Amino acid sequence: MSLDERFNTAAKRAAKELTAQLAVENLLELYALYKQSTIGDCNTERPHMLDFEGNAKWDAWNGKKNMEPKTAKEHYIAKVEALIASIGKK
Repeated sequence: MSLDERFNTAAKRAAKELTAQLAVENLLELYALYKQSTIGDCNTERPHMLDFEGNAKWDAWNGKKNMEPKTAKEHYIAKVEALIASIGKK
């Protein structure tokens, strides 16, 4: 399976199996890796300071600056697999 196929499969599994069960820091990590994988470096202005959720997302994504999309996809896949495995052990 190609990297893109593995990435798309991981994204589908994350949406289906993980979102309701994750801590905020894990959701932000997945968000940032997904955005870096699909768009590249953060290309928007930082949200208004009172937009706490928007700022958290922006900071997480901007924290992946200069990470190659291929590397971000690999990290995303590994993170999804690790989270699914950890939930399965509970």
